[in-house]
Amino acid sequence: MNRDEQFEKLKEVLNKHTTWPTIYMFKFIIPADNKKIALVESKFTESAIISQHESSTGKYISITIKEVMLNADAIIAKYKEMKGIDGLIAL
Repeated sequence: MNRDEQFEKLKEVLNKHTTWPTIYMFKFIIPADNKKIALVESKFTESAIISQHESSTGKYISITIKEVMLNADAIIAKYKEMKGIDGLIAL
């Protein structure tokens, strides 16, 4: 399944099981690099709730971000916006 198909499937699931607007939880794993962490966090509004957790080795940071999203397209757009960040894994 290619990336576009994954996004279409996500959109279908979100629209079937979500009442809009909703608080959506994004989860990312990224190398423990302050510039990359700041870049991820900068993609969200000031009202987003952001938490971080360091891996046991300290090499990676798990970032959880909760933000109000208006529709499935806004969520998919956010994931697409994040794809240019080197080393980022979206869960």
